[in-house]
Amino acid sequence: MSEEVGFAIMPLPLLLSLPLVLLAVGGYAVAAARRPGCSRLVYGVTLTIAAVTLGLALAHLLTAAVPATLALPLGLPWLGAHFRLDALSAFFLIVVNLGGGVASLFALGYGQHEHAPERVLPFFPAFLAGMNLVLLADDAFAFLFAWEFMSLSSWALVLAHHQDPANARAGYLYLVMACFGTLALLLTFGLLAGPDGGYNFAAIRAGQPTPGLAALVLILALLGAGSKAGLVPLHVWLPLAHPAAPSHVSALMSGVMTKVAVYGFIRIVFDLLGEPVVWWWGGVVLALGGITAVLGVLYALMQHDLKRLLAYHTVENIGIIFIGLGLALAFQANQMYASAALALTAALFHVLNHSLFKSLLFLGTGAVLTATGERDMERLGGLIHPMPWTALAFLIGAAAISALPPLNGFVSEWLTFQAILISPELPQWLLRFLVPAVGALLALSAALAAACFVKAFGITFLGRPRSPAAARARETDRYSLSALFALATLCLLAGILPGLVVDGLAPVVGLLNGGARLAAQYSQPWLTLVPVGEVKSTYNGLLVLLFMALSGTVAAGLIHRLASNAARRGPAWDCGFPEASPTTQYTAGSFAQPIRRVFGSIVFQARERITMPPPGDSRPARLEVELHDPVWERGYAPVANAVVAISTRFNYLQYLTIRRYLSLVFGALVLLLLGMVLWR
Repeated sequence: MSEEVGFAIMPLPLLLSLPLVLLAVGGYAVAAARRPGCSRLVYGVTLTIAAVTLGLALAHLLTAAVPATLALPLGLPWLGAHFRLDALSAFFLIVVNLGGGVASLFALGYGQHEHAPERVLPFFPAFLAGMNLVLLADDAFAFLFAWEFMSLSSWALVLAHHQDPANARAGYLYLVMACFGTLALLLTFGLLAGPDGGYNFAAIRAGQPTPGLAALVLILALLGAGSKAGLVPLHVWLPLAHPAAPSHVSALMSGVMTKVAVYGFIRIVFDLLGEPVVWWWGGVVLALGGITAVLGVLYALMQHDLKRLLAYHTVENIGIIFIGLGLALAFQANQMYASAALALTAALFHVLNHSLFKSLLFLGTGAVLTATGERDMERLGGLIHPMPWTALAFLIGAAAISALPPLNGFVSEWLTFQAILISPELPQWLLRFLVPAVGALLALSAALAAACFVKAFGITFLGRPRSPAAARARETDRYSLSALFALATLCLLAGILPGLVVDGLAPVVGLLNGGARLAAQYSQPWLTLVPVGEVKSTYNGLLVLLFMALSGTVAAGLIHRLASNAARRGPAWDCGFPEASPTTQYTAGSFAQPIRRVFGSIVFQARERITMPPPGDSRPARLEVELHDPVWERGYAPVANAVVAISTRFNYLQYLTIRRYLSLVFGALVLLLLGMVLWR
């Protein structure tokens, strides 16, 4: 017993010292970013620290060590800074540092091509340090300080290539949304702390908020954490900011930082707030998750920019995670803790899965960008020949995010569907109607995601090169390939051995679910995953992989065995393309046209204008497509215009004379005193 307690106490001071080392490395990079070898040094140290943190967090989670706490005389004078390592923070430390370590490995090669290293190297380790501190914080002040530090360091990385006006706009919008999210979280913790100001998480857990106050905390947590995660309609900054950053930073922001936001929501709602008071909490989160999943994938299908496509798919996958969290809240409100354990396991499993395959896809896009200088799929194509290994890794990531077995994306979505199938046991009729409807949205988003990545992989890697840059492409460096295949291997292992991952998540689920968790899976025969019962549902990724390998091998052997070896001559089938030109190929726009015509008129208010000159007219025919973003145009643009209009009207204040300034101050003082008198 003493050894277990000693193990739990020792890693926390070490885990807190590692972010300080990262900050020191970032400080060194401020002065030495342009020196030869600085990039390798910074990313090498970051990789080492991420690996050490990953090992400590994994050991804490797998040994089911008791939570460790530590208080430091920092921060607010009467509060100090409190830190805690428990199963929840350990799991998210694994997610963050696995993504950070692989991104650092990729950057050992990719970073050599960076044109402005002084704008990236100081902030990359600081960004990773900020995320780690958020996960370890155990009081409101430390949490918000680390959260804002994480936001500001990532904002600096978004502006690394600020010469591009689009990147500058993305950075501005990201900063505005980050401030909004922090304000919402500040109000959240203020309500949780109450009039006594108990900002320590232990004091917050001991409190008993009223149902109305708890509902307000839930809404503010959705606004604060949801804006950082990318929940619709708070997602508008994400598809602009994530592509603007360098590709290894994009992988961290999309694959990892959004999970820190999910952690913030889980910590507040499932831990600090206690058990849900009413059932409709789950319905609200569930509906937001379903809408986010479908809109995210529909937005992604309309994109030609590969990085923007991936950013919108982050929105979709955040929706899938929140579907699982909403189901868990609904089940917990009805004391169905076994069902809640399944939903929580599905959500946390998808947190891990998305960090793996989204990091893989963003890093693969970075390799393509390095080789070609292009992100527009309309200017790519044929890259499978000069970049076969990158194409293979990207294909694995595309299959994983499309939820195809036997890869990891299938398992977490399958578990989410298993939780949805239990919904008829819920007593509320609204939930019985809502959960199947959200299940249909989840199925639709999965199908559209597969179509989207057929487009992404096919247009990017197959066919003929559409530009000279694509024709001149060469395979990426060995560091980048090592990072890509490390993630691809993890996607495969998590898919064929999901029971081990579920068992690893059991301490986290038990912490959030009153001790209830899924049954141990390691003892199941043939490593079969049995989330509910052997009669209801089972899945064996290893057998699926063996079946696919054997059936594919047998089919290929039979074809080669039975096919004729005789040479035959005949006219070449040109598939309707008499000229072997890249312009006759399918484009990204033409691939998405059927889906745009089905959903675009409703979701995007899409309009097509066709200009067809009469016979004899030498002008070219034109097809123009106009898409709108209703969330931006109806939600954010009016607010932005109103702010500009009001600030313009108040602009004259800076030109007042001294006499008018004094009169204005005197009038404001009189109004304040009058308000105090009336208040009494």
